[in-house]
Parts: sequence; C-alpha cells; structure tokens
Amino acid sequence: MINKIKTADEAVSGIKDGMTIMVGGFLGTGTPECLIDALVKKGVKHLTVIGNDGGLPVGTYGAKTARGIGKLLEAGMVDHIIASHVGMNPLIGDGMVAGTLKCTLVPQGTLAEKIRAANYGLGGVLTPTGVGTPMEEELDELDRPKKVLEIEGRKYLLEMPLRADYALCRASICDKFGNFRCDKATKNFNYVMAGAADHVILASEKVVEIGEADPDTFVVAGVVVDTIVEGEPKWQI
Repeated sequence: MINKIKTADEAVSGIKDGMTIMVGGFLGTGTPECLIDALVKKGVKHLTVIGNDGGLPVGTYGAKTARGIGKLLEAGMVDHIIASHVGMNPLIGDGMVAGTLKCTLVPQGTLAEKIRAANYGLGGVLTPTGVGTPMEEELDELDRPKKVLEIEGRKYLLEMPLRADYALCRASICDKFGNFRCDKATKNFNYVMAGAADHVILASEKVVEIGEADPDTFVVAGVVVDTIVEGEPKWQI
C-alpha cells in the first residue's frame, strides 16, 4: 500500500506560485490550520484561493493570530479569492481598493454546487439564483460566459464546475488510507472539496490503522485523498 502519511511541510511542497487551491472550513472552523501554517512558511505567491470566506484577521474574538485563509491574506500570498462571505476580513476590502487583490463573490449554495460538480464529474449545475439580475451577463470566476437555460417554463443559470490544483481539507478522524469524517461544524466544505482538485491533502486530528475503526465511522472514501498529515489541532468555534 502507498504510504500517504507526510509532514505538513512535505504535504504542501508541491504547491507552486500561481496555483489554485481550495481550503475547507467556515471562518477558520474546519480549516486545516497546520497546512495553512506550512504554506505560509513555504512562502508561495500569486495564489487563487477558493473557500467559503477570507478567514479571520488577527485580533478577532481576541485571537493572537489570524485564522484560516486570513493567514494567507495577511502574508500577501493571494492574488484572487473566490468566496461567498468576506465581510469579516478587512484585508480583502483593502486589497480590492488598492488593486492588489481580486475578489469574486459567488452565492454560497452556488459555490458549493460548483465544487460538487467538479468532484462528481458533472458538466455543471442549474440554479435559479441570479436569474433576472446582472449575473446573467457577467463572466464567472474563471472568465467563462454564463448561460441562461429555460426548462419547463422556468429559467436557470448554468454554473460551470470549479476545480483546483490542490484541496486542503481537515478531518476529525481518518485512517491511513484517507477514509475520513468531520465532526460538527468542521464539515463545512471539507466533504465537497475532497475530490474536486488534482491533489487532495487531508490534515486530521486523529489517524488510525486501516480496519481499526468501524467503516461506518467514515463519510468520505480515502480513494480521493492523496496525502495525510496527522496532528491537526482541536477545532475551535
């Protein structure tokens, strides 16, 4: 069996300048912080980052460091962020005003479905969200034109799949093959992103031997996971 276990530094070693990465979690909850820290240490630049939000800046809720994607923004590593909720991190607005950061807002449900479409090999998804608004005429986050389709008398926007070079995901428990589960709020985007990238890195609180845990413990199959990092800190809200 291929050994998928690596250190955080080894796991992110393939991420290069200009790549597109997905990051699981919601405002830091469910984000693989050990992978983010290793990526900041590596110092790559000009990333396109896909996530629910921009993480949290230092000082939020008394935090001594930024959380999640906020660490990448703080380090000036991001050129383009594709997200749904960015109001909690003023670095995004500052970057947009300064012209150093591009931000593409995608409705949260649409963002999840675009990622899921890439994960499951779908050609796209149809949604009524945005019909009758300027979204019909706008290009999407990858500069692809939108299409409006009418089905049984109702109009829908065709949203294309959204895929990345790397997906950084977080688990509460996994086995050494990569079968994993996320507890409580840490589920956010981790399940849907695993499989929607060319390379999937999973940081887990706990790693067990194959067969040690009941198979029903796990939600996502390890076949979509390329690399496993053990020792992710306990999640916080």
